[in-house]
Amino acid sequence: MTGPGALVFVKMGLRFKNGGRGNGMVPGRKNKRVLIYSHDSFGLGHLRRCREIAHSLVGATSNLTVLILSGSPIIGSFDFRSRVDFVRIPGVIKLRNGEYTPLNLHIDIEDTLAIRGSIVEHTAKIFDPDLFLVDKEPLGLRGEVKSTLAMLKSRGTPCVLGLRDVMDDPGVLASEWKRKNAIPALTAYYDSIWVYGLPQICDPLEGLGVPDSLRHKTTFTGYLNRHVPETAPLFVPEKIADPFILVTVGGGGDGEEIIDWVLSAYETDPNLPYPALVVLGPFMGSQHQADFLQRASNLPNVEAITFDAHIESLMARAVGVVCMGGYNTFCEVLSFDKPALVVPRTTPRLEQHIRASRAQDLGLVRMLSDDGVRDPRTMATALRNLPQQAAPSSVVVPGLLDGRANVIKLAQQWLDRGDTRFAVAPLVPRLAAQQGSD
Repeated sequence: MTGPGALVFVKMGLRFKNGGRGNGMVPGRKNKRVLIYSHDSFGLGHLRRCREIAHSLVGATSNLTVLILSGSPIIGSFDFRSRVDFVRIPGVIKLRNGEYTPLNLHIDIEDTLAIRGSIVEHTAKIFDPDLFLVDKEPLGLRGEVKSTLAMLKSRGTPCVLGLRDVMDDPGVLASEWKRKNAIPALTAYYDSIWVYGLPQICDPLEGLGVPDSLRHKTTFTGYLNRHVPETAPLFVPEKIADPFILVTVGGGGDGEEIIDWVLSAYETDPNLPYPALVVLGPFMGSQHQADFLQRASNLPNVEAITFDAHIESLMARAVGVVCMGGYNTFCEVLSFDKPALVVPRTTPRLEQHIRASRAQDLGLVRMLSDDGVRDPRTMATALRNLPQQAAPSSVVVPGLLDGRANVIKLAQQWLDRGDTRFAVAPLVPRLAAQQGSD
């Protein structure tokens, strides 16, 4: 390809990644790249899911690099495998009235979102992914990923939306997605939708008026099975001994009632057969943390810690688990085959309650609803019975924990396809010099 057209092509900064031999275009790179977006306005769920997917992908593919875009303020507290890294975008939190506000910056929320969107787009331009995976929000937080999706779509980069098994009550979610123009975004920008669960428990797209064209793009992967990392340090409790009941409320920002209920049970019934290890979570209010740590210090059979980045190792050692039933904890309960008592929240979303009730119907867990009274004797009875509860493996659900393997296969299909993407590339030195002399 010669003449003015070739020079214009280079000036535009475009090339075919696998572009024609002998046509003067830059040959494609051998290593593959996956970019994952996680908005992370609060909690640990999105970050932990994306991190697990990233680790699975690089573990299965030696020539793959994964970059995670995250707003989590504690992403640096986690370790990452080789060829996985992250870009931290300014954090935001969602207020009780539904509005967002910057987590640390004393600037307007619109300015914060503009900064976030700019970082996302410029990172995507430079990183030039072979696959873009977006977690949960089709257009990102308040639409901050829309320009990035449009840019990558123009390059031919495949874009995938990953959804957890349960999003919310269908009626509430339908209204939310309509307001966010989610379905038009899925139609315009996305090549595939991956649901990290099974329809036997929940179909997150049910009742949303999703057209058949999007249904045909949707795959249920099964749950993302977990394991104990080889490098995980061994936590040694100071007061209690294995085996113990693990009490975990994820990030902890909305888990105070459950922690209080469990502590009240041990205060009421000091003869419970198993001790408890309570993990409060990094986002629990400091005053609540201090109060709970003090109460636990007065109980000989309860130990409390604020946070452990390797919760999997604690889960594997537990005789049973008390939890709220968030997605990641549910995956760990299934993976480590632990009897679980799930006390789901019902606000601001019904996600945990829907997941827990469906899982209980299948016999995978037992659910204890928070009645607002939280009688300590009720919790003490449940804790006493927990270790004798049937483990999840007593129920056969085909494909239940196939998530990791299926995500790897699905990603590989996109990464192995014939690469006809456009991508930004530096100017070819010789032509760039010619351009400078014009």
